[in-house]
Amino acid sequence: MPNIKSAIKRVELAKARALKNAAAKSTLRTTIRRFEESLSTDADTAKAALTTATRALDKASSKGLVHKKTAARKKSRLTKRLARHFAQVG
Repeated sequence: MPNIKSAIKRVELAKARALKNAAAKSTLRTTIRRFEESLSTDADTAKAALTTATRALDKASSKGLVHKKTAARKKSRLTKRLARHFAQVG
């Protein structure tokens, strides 16, 4: 534990930020999981879930939670998965 007042404050802020980031990442993963679960339903529900997941990824990348290219890669894969799934279904 640091002795200097500013260092103590930094440790507290780092803990608070870590908690906030962990909660945000968890929410992001939940949004992506909900999209994957929606693939078993109809196409309209899945498209709505994809839009929500895409928006969540964009927000996370703009806040620095995930890298910009990581978000782009995930969005691309989710979109491809949706198209492939409903092309096979008919």
